[in-house]
Amino acid sequence: VQLQASGGGLVQAGGSLRLSCAASGSIFSINDMAWYRQAPGKERELVATITSGGSTNYADSAKGRFTISRHNAVNMVYLQMNSLKPEDTAVYYCNTPALARKGYWGQGTLVTVSS
Repeated sequence: VQLQASGGGLVQAGGSLRLSCAASGSIFSINDMAWYRQAPGKERELVATITSGGSTNYADSAKGRFTISRHNAVNMVYLQMNSLKPEDTAVYYCNTPALARKGYWGQGTLVTVSS
């Protein structure tokens, strides 16, 4: 199983970043995908989900600012993050909800938002 997030970095408040995630074909094509994040000293939280058919759902903190999307042909999932705030600073992970419940996590990507 491969889950590799990328695209993080340092950005000023109000800026934008686009995160990408490469997922194994075996887990991607039939599964919902999601982005999670874990801020320093806090528990990991769900940010956004997207079904195999493209339906999306967002945490209240992400609504109106973040957009999750997927490109099924290349097994990629994305998170476009706009109007970033310092409280968005975290390590971001992509995963399937099923693997997340089992405690399996791939490599995350660090997003740092400066004020």
